[in-house]
Amino acid sequence: MKRFTRSRRSIRPAALLATLLLLAICITNVQAEAATTGACAGPIGVAAAPQGARVVNPGDDLSALTRSSPAGTIFWLSPGTHTLAVDQFGQVIPKDGNEYLGAPGAVLDGQGINRAAFTQTAADVVIKGLTIRRFVAPVNQGVVNHDSGPRWLIEGNIIEDNGGAGMMAGIGQQVIGNCLRNNGQYGINAYHPGGGLTDLVIEDNEISGNNTDDWETQQPGCGCTGGAKFWAVNGADIRGNWVHHNHGAGLWADTNNNDFVIEDNLIEDNYAEGLFYELSYNLVLSGNTFRRNTLEYGRTRAARGNNFPVAAVYISESGGESRIPARTSLIDIRGNYFTDNWSGITLWENADRFCNSPANTSTTSCTPVVPAVTSCVQPGIATAPLYDDCRWKTQNVLVRENTFEFDSETPGCLGLCGRMAVLSNWGTFPAWSPYMRFVVADAITLSQGNKWSDNLYYGPWTFVVHDASKTLSIAAWQAAPYNQDTCSSFNDSPGC
Repeated sequence: MKRFTRSRRSIRPAALLATLLLLAICITNVQAEAATTGACAGPIGVAAAPQGARVVNPGDDLSALTRSSPAGTIFWLSPGTHTLAVDQFGQVIPKDGNEYLGAPGAVLDGQGINRAAFTQTAADVVIKGLTIRRFVAPVNQGVVNHDSGPRWLIEGNIIEDNGGAGMMAGIGQQVIGNCLRNNGQYGINAYHPGGGLTDLVIEDNEISGNNTDDWETQQPGCGCTGGAKFWAVNGADIRGNWVHHNHGAGLWADTNNNDFVIEDNLIEDNYAEGLFYELSYNLVLSGNTFRRNTLEYGRTRAARGNNFPVAAVYISESGGESRIPARTSLIDIRGNYFTDNWSGITLWENADRFCNSPANTSTTSCTPVVPAVTSCVQPGIATAPLYDDCRWKTQNVLVRENTFEFDSETPGCLGLCGRMAVLSNWGTFPAWSPYMRFVVADAITLSQGNKWSDNLYYGPWTFVVHDASKTLSIAAWQAAPYNQDTCSSFNDSPGC
């Protein structure tokens, strides 16, 4: 399996470095083009049964063998198609430390009947070398590690053509070198009942073509689609993955995620955002290539006359927060390469969306720095500290040392692509909100520590500030009061 890698580049856009920077872009393009084979190209499988392993042949009852074997048993599934009981609840319930290894050509087939393959909460389970397909997990449920058991290693599998999510995630789970494709909802649904999901590693996977059931059409506004979705995950390393052609966002972190490091991934050709980071905290996004993301979504919205600046990276009500322990106290977007996306980066904060507001779709959630949802009420919310702490604030976002390329002839653009943005809306709701009018728009634009600098731009970029009605030229973007993109280079102009 070929892993996608790219060299991390420190971009300092001084005029004398322009030639070197252009060379770096060319090298990055060559590296990205080389990523034409990933985990889905195989081969997969464990060639021989390890010593002491229990050999399982097609037709054997894997569920019964698991029940009758002690914890820590290694099962080696021989080549061929393996099935479970002809019942929707036919499933394997591992014991602590069990390993399920597939020979080359071993397939675990859900027959379009079984809901899940591996369930319950055993710890330290290994799933390796299997093709797992045609299970029919319901929406928001998963096929592998259905109940989010801790410290599972899921490595070198093909998990495809299932309903729901290819897998759920548990504490300390490692997802390494898998093909997660064409599942009905997600490739990965990283959710643990009650929260508390920590120390997640997702590395060297190919995550593609997921959300084949088009859940946003079935349940408009559900926020339940994409390549991988993360809910209240504290600590995630997402490295070296190829995330492409998902019917929704490529990666979507939604509600009180924290301490994510997303680096050295190729994220391309996703219907919507390459990365959507929402109501979350403290992120390092570095060394990634984003290309051709959000094109279909952008064109659809533009054709309807919607001028919201959808982008390859969408930071929504998310920011750096030093009071929440993490490896950074910022959202640090640095050293990435963006090419031919609908737009670049949008920083957004909905003035009407805060803890205890009816406009917040996560009605039972509050920010981690507030004791309870019921704390965010009048009169306390009108003054410090609740005035700030009841908001998921888009703050302390640094966009630096990135390269942005944009083709002005993007089909369907209508002047609504090729944009950077930092904005909010006119606050209107609920009636007791202390964030009425342009309170939040003023703050996100001018006083919440959101800063672009030292970037390299190619193409006719424009900049949306404060609210969706205000678009700036490069000169106005760099001038007071915005003072953005200091020391950045535009179309080979001198930086600092």
